[in-house]
Amino acid sequence: MTSQVNHWIAGTETGGSAARSSPVYDPATGIVSAQVVLGSASDVDEAVRAAREAFPAWRDASLARRQTVLFAFRELLNQRRSELAGIITAEHGKILDDALGEVARGQEVVEFACGLPHLLKGGYSENASTRVDVHSVRQPLGVVAVISPFNFPAMVPMWFFPIAIACGNTVVIKPSEKDPSAAVWLARLWAEAGLPPGVFNVVHGDKEAVDRLLEHPDVRGVSFVGSTPIARHVYETATRHGKRVQALGGAKNHMVVLPDADLDLAADAAVNAGFGSAGERCMAVSAVVAVEPVADELIRKIVERMARIRTGDGRRSCDMGPLVTAAHRDRVASYLDAGVTEGATLVVDGRKVEPDGAPDGFWLGPTLFDDVSPTMSIYTDEIFGPVLSVLRADSFDNAMTLVNSNPYGNGAAIFTNDGGAARRFEAEVEAGMVGINVPIPVPMAYYSFGGWKASLFGDTHAYGAEGVHFFTRGKVVTTRWVDPSHGGLSLGFPRSD
Repeated sequence: MTSQVNHWIAGTETGGSAARSSPVYDPATGIVSAQVVLGSASDVDEAVRAAREAFPAWRDASLARRQTVLFAFRELLNQRRSELAGIITAEHGKILDDALGEVARGQEVVEFACGLPHLLKGGYSENASTRVDVHSVRQPLGVVAVISPFNFPAMVPMWFFPIAIACGNTVVIKPSEKDPSAAVWLARLWAEAGLPPGVFNVVHGDKEAVDRLLEHPDVRGVSFVGSTPIARHVYETATRHGKRVQALGGAKNHMVVLPDADLDLAADAAVNAGFGSAGERCMAVSAVVAVEPVADELIRKIVERMARIRTGDGRRSCDMGPLVTAAHRDRVASYLDAGVTEGATLVVDGRKVEPDGAPDGFWLGPTLFDDVSPTMSIYTDEIFGPVLSVLRADSFDNAMTLVNSNPYGNGAAIFTNDGGAARRFEAEVEAGMVGINVPIPVPMAYYSFGGWKASLFGDTHAYGAEGVHFFTRGKVVTTRWVDPSHGGLSLGFPRSD
């Protein structure tokens, strides 16, 4: 009998209305491991109500109190990160090392949030006018929603909720129904760390739950990561209802390889960035732009490395796991026929993989196309799987034109030993995150994550200083005190709480 993954509302696990549910699979076996309840609008209302009622006390909690809870959460996560990684692998399919890396990157944002008392400091101008002082403060929004994707069930939510909570907001998270258990595990960890009930809530669901969060009058801000069509829907719907929104959309990340590049380094990078996490990453490299005459040699080196990749169960020390569901595997696999039909050369066919895993797992091996043109669907679409396309350019200028003509602008990388070319690429490429001899330029937590063009809806990127500004509102106070005031005696040591 399979288990049930429930909501977490007001510090308690609950099945809510439980009128509908959805299967959760172990992607490496194809077996249903659990049923996740799908929340109704009334379940969302209950979670938002709990968050709204918890907000005044959490908003008024001292920075020292909030910081104490954040540090406790950080320590618990450090101690039990292997447990969380195991949950991720069991429901998403990525290998255990990759899952541990996901937890570590999310933990970076938790650690950044632990220092938020410094980042929340306002400004002060004494005697701006005669006996008039002016100061600024940043205050929390209230109830905020986080709608996260399946590919990083722990890291992506951690881009948002540690900062939201540290800033004094309360949170309702709607995780992907494909791998929902990590969010509930994190909720239990928050409770163990001392976070008051109602500050962190989890509601599972599909479009019904999402749309209710976008429309709910008590939700003040929405953070979203997913495909561009859904990001646009989230942004347009939530802003129409007066909410602050950061909606991170899809990507088609390019890696430009110049003739002077170290081709061994470039080949390693293309394979690691293209096939890590089975390509189910918004920062995965899916398009390699080889500036001639290096394409043939680069492809040869990539193929050599692909032959050494072990695809299989992520709990068996393999290099690449399965895709998250059978439907997604079939969708990705359909692009292989489409690419051949449209004239690309299928160099390595991932459908022929012999996985180290159960026969009913959702397998698709690393796939490589050559002779790809910008009009082919394998280039225009975000495939979100282990499919790497090589496009050939005859000059640096043409490579730049190709990259900048793409509607997405999430990440872009260049491999070269020419500092001038790298500097020009950095200045001119139309992408929010740029790597110089780094294939996946995901920023550290004290910077901010986000793309340009169709990869971002809204003006604010995730985490870092921009995350602090997203989850707070500025207020400026002008003060005049005509007479000095006197306090009573107190010889005790000053307290911060």
